[in-house]
Amino acid sequence: MQEKNIKTLSFGCRLNSLETEKIQTMLAPVLSCAIIVNTCAVTAEAERQSGQAVRKLARENPTAPIFVTGCAATRNPGRFAEIPNTIVIENKYKLNFDSYSAAFANSPCYKTDPKIEKFRNHESKLSKKFIQIQNGCNHSCTYCVTRLLRGKSESFPYENILAETKQAVNSGFFEIVLTGVDIASYAFKNSDSLILLSDVCEKLLRDVPQIQRLRLSSLDPASPEILKIIELIKTNSKMMPHLHLSMQSGSDTILRTMNRRHNAQMVREIMSERSISFSWDIICGFPGETDQLFEETKNLATELKPIKIHAFPFSARPDTAAANMPEQIDRNLAKKRVKIMNEISDINKLEFMKSKINTISNVLFEEKNIARTPDDIEVQIDGDKIKSKTICNVKILGISDLHFVGKIC
Repeated sequence: MQEKNIKTLSFGCRLNSLETEKIQTMLAPVLSCAIIVNTCAVTAEAERQSGQAVRKLARENPTAPIFVTGCAATRNPGRFAEIPNTIVIENKYKLNFDSYSAAFANSPCYKTDPKIEKFRNHESKLSKKFIQIQNGCNHSCTYCVTRLLRGKSESFPYENILAETKQAVNSGFFEIVLTGVDIASYAFKNSDSLILLSDVCEKLLRDVPQIQRLRLSSLDPASPEILKIIELIKTNSKMMPHLHLSMQSGSDTILRTMNRRHNAQMVREIMSERSISFSWDIICGFPGETDQLFEETKNLATELKPIKIHAFPFSARPDTAAANMPEQIDRNLAKKRVKIMNEISDINKLEFMKSKINTISNVLFEEKNIARTPDDIEVQIDGDKIKSKTICNVKILGISDLHFVGKIC
């Protein structure tokens, strides 16, 4: 397999990166040369960056076929199709081999001795393996264009998830991360039962005992599965004690406008389990977010202390209800609110990290002697180089620039 001849570039979520890897593996045996760009449309900036990158790649690699897929390419295929040597593949066909072969055969791309002349993207080597268990979404959040571009929720059969997980551990990956667009909604019905997200976790830990760490990607706080997951974390040390909640706001008023299904009190109940750490996504400057309503989000973050907050300014996306709502917020104000949320996040994280000094933590090594704790915080380990994917205990000695410093026990 000549995967080195298939270069990849992904924008947006980890799911995009995972799907790009699958496309690369699928095309490598049959194409001597190609570039795959998996685009994102979650914000206007992500869409702009996707388009800019494809145009630059086309200029620098005039003889290389460029497959462009993902949400931005699905939303506006004509914009990408007009770029020389590009072949646009819609989201719903992005993992279908026949779609690539047919599109390539019918494209005007240069096909004699294609060559990648310039490609600077650094493809990081992860120590954990992401396994996709689900795609799409059935909810109707007023700001979200992703659900429109990826379609309805589809849960993958457990047998497929199990096979991918076994392949991952056989390849030396002992931390598995379950991912998808809305994994909390996972529900696969077989002949005699309905399998939910918590069931998938339990079954994988039972059926693949080589797994040492099992982690979940973003979770919808409205899902009753979260409480089951928390109980599983408390009873099985292989479940990582950190959950990322797709909060979006701490104001009940804004959450209703967003058409989210949770409220602040539900999150208080989820985060009452102090043995688990949490992180949030927060949209700042959503239409109608007054200073008082933003204050509610600030206060909730200060009260509940998520150790990480991924805050970003609201971006009006075409064909979403939020794009046409009244009381749109000035983008500069939204950016100021992002800065405030990041400051709260840093305070929370530092307080949490101080409580871990002089404790022992089981970590997963990545590159350059950087490891990650169960709470997903980086640890710099001094001394001899440790092989990536290694899992071992380290003593937390101190804090440097919001990272731990530690040594192997």
